Amino acid sequence: MRGGRKNLKRATEEKHVTLQDGQSIMQVVSLRGSNIIEVEDACGNKSLALFPAKFRKSVWIKLGSFVVVDVTRKEKALESGSKVACLVSRVLFYDQVRELQKTPEWPESFKSAMVDELNETSASQQENELEDSDDDGLPPLEANTNRLRPFELQADEDSESSYTDD
Repeated sequence: MRGGRKNLKRATEEKHVTLQDGQSIMQVVSLRGSNIIEVEDACGNKSLALFPAKFRKSVWIKLGSFVVVDVTRKEKALESGSKVACLVSRVLFYDQVRELQKTPEWPESFKSAMVDELNETSASQQENELEDSDDDGLPPLEANTNRLRPFELQADEDSESSYTDD
């Protein structure tokens, strides 16, 4: 076995991350396919980035995750007509993001975005708690649309009387 996975595991366990020249922090906006993701930088510019195969089965990302992207070849790629302009060099985990937020390398626009997200999630949690104030603590049951309701027969007095008259 080569040292790829071992080195990748070491990189994920590091708490302090330093950015090299040509690298920047970006946020994942959408997942486009198997190894293509759309990222947004601190200025709000969106671009496509390649998620290398070495991360594929060992590191997962989701919307809103932060990644370190190598943007040294971005201009050349855009000039040549390629849509994929960046390469993900590292996925930032929760502890690494917290450490980077304390440094001046962290973009200010991401700081305000994270505060807004925290406020939105806390407000939605409070609304859910108010709505779910039932005694049992379970959400209300919804009607089962897969089951047919039995046909309810309504007996008409006129039809019954016709049978009894005969």
